[in-house]
Amino acid sequence: MGYAYEELAQYFANTPLALYGVYRTQLEANRVYGGHVDKPTARCGVLIALDGEAEFQFDDESYLLAPGKVLIGGAGRRLEIIAGEQGFRYCLVHYLPVQIDSDKALLDRSEESAADEGEIREPRDIALLEAALAPELLRLVDSLLEADSSPDFMNLLEKKSIFYQIIANVLQSERHGQNKESYPVIEDAIQYIQTHFTEPITLATLAERYKLKAKYFSHLFTKYTGMGPIDYLIHYRMNKAQEWLQTKQFSVSAVARSVGYADPYYFSRLFKKYKGIAPSQIGLIGRELER
Repeated sequence: MGYAYEELAQYFANTPLALYGVYRTQLEANRVYGGHVDKPTARCGVLIALDGEAEFQFDDESYLLAPGKVLIGGAGRRLEIIAGEQGFRYCLVHYLPVQIDSDKALLDRSEESAADEGEIREPRDIALLEAALAPELLRLVDSLLEADSSPDFMNLLEKKSIFYQIIANVLQSERHGQNKESYPVIEDAIQYIQTHFTEPITLATLAERYKLKAKYFSHLFTKYTGMGPIDYLIHYRMNKAQEWLQTKQFSVSAVARSVGYADPYYFSRLFKKYKGIAPSQIGLIGRELER
């Protein structure tokens, strides 16, 4: 993909996670914190800088944290923190990926296209993102801390929900920040594709809609979404097709026409390429899982 926000979005969308503690911590000014120098970090973290400044030294990598910065990852790393002259206040959420071995997990994986398969993100990997401390993000941080303090399962469920809202907020902020000039155009193009996906759409017609050269429009779209506009269109069509096939109420031919393909054989080839399974098998696997 090439863009951190898209790689991270794929990771958090596809990887089951276990959440642990949530902390809002204040570090004293001009102090060095070396608790993880000899004992590496045990878990990944989402660290949102709130006030002040601090340098986080993971092994041989250094990251300067200040308001508007979010650090993600970092499990199994030796860490030293050097607080700045104003001290450093931050919110930290610990998490780890969870291994799930089930038929459903295998089915979900079989439906991923080879084009969707990227490099596997390791828990030790670190990403540093920009995310403005907007009121919505701060509200989510407060809600997460409140949910974490409650022991009942409803609040634990809410905690996980809020965590994913924070991730989405941070990644959307990073994406907008990296595409300041183009994101209104690309957001409109995405909406247009989702509204008109049953109609003939080409790269040329999309680019003409925004008075841009096709190659440049494709570059902007790919940078924003992680895939080209026609690939995005096909993915959207295949996702819609899968929804309708799973209802077991429509034939493959009918679904193909509903998502813009007059030729059901061409549709079937595309579906298998993007989902890793023939459309005619969707209902069969659904019944197998119900047993």
